[in-house]
Amino acid sequence: MKNIIIAGAGRNGKTTLARKINEELNYFVINLDKLMTAFGKAYPQLDIRIAWDYEKATANIAPFLGHYLGMLSSDHGFADDLNLRAHAVKGNKFVIEGGHFDFEKISSVLKTYGIEELKDNFILIGLVQNKKTTDEFFHDLRKYDTEYEWTHGFDDNELRELIIKDFIPSNQFMADHLVKYGFTIYDTSTEREQVFDKIIEDIKQNTHAVSEAGRWQVHGAGDAPPRLRKAGEPHHCDGRRADCGRGDA
Repeated sequence: MKNIIIAGAGRNGKTTLARKINEELNYFVINLDKLMTAFGKAYPQLDIRIAWDYEKATANIAPFLGHYLGMLSSDHGFADDLNLRAHAVKGNKFVIEGGHFDFEKISSVLKTYGIEELKDNFILIGLVQNKKTTDEFFHDLRKYDTEYEWTHGFDDNELRELIIKDFIPSNQFMADHLVKYGFTIYDTSTEREQVFDKIIEDIKQNTHAVSEAGRWQVHGAGDAPPRLRKAGEPHHCDGRRADCGRGDA
């Protein structure tokens, strides 16, 4: 079962989509902004905090994210003295969403956990808004902003400047950047609810395909189904089972 990474620039619907995935598909949500805020409070000397220097904060959190995602997604081998297989939880699944991902550094750490490509272990979702003009961005932000949004206190001139210097370039960069790491890009400029519904269906299809592939990998085409042994019947040990050579319980 693949976990999910949602990445993208600000205000593209990452948290809303993660919430929808939680409600409809029962994935546990990890919010990267909350994780970074916790680091900022607990270990301020590490310079891992939001609303600061984006590039530095992203680079500083990357090694942790590589190990964190590696341990949560691996079920074999050891990390120092931790037996990853012994601590694996079957059926455990999560979605992590945020914008502070340095996938070059994260990927290099994941390789130490046997994860060569992000797409092999994660469903990768990139959210962008590349079909909006400055005026359309401005209109939507003013329409949907609540007092809890970080852009709420900007005056009109400040907000337009932010859109021109940050929002539009960030979305263009994200679209090109995420494709390099195997992300499927979804544009949420318009009809966002329909886009989210499409993403949910794509996740379901991906999960079903992975389940089918795993079933055939275990049994193989034409394999006979596993047979239960009768009580007292010895079993053949081919060296692959964890209990081979230990006798019956």
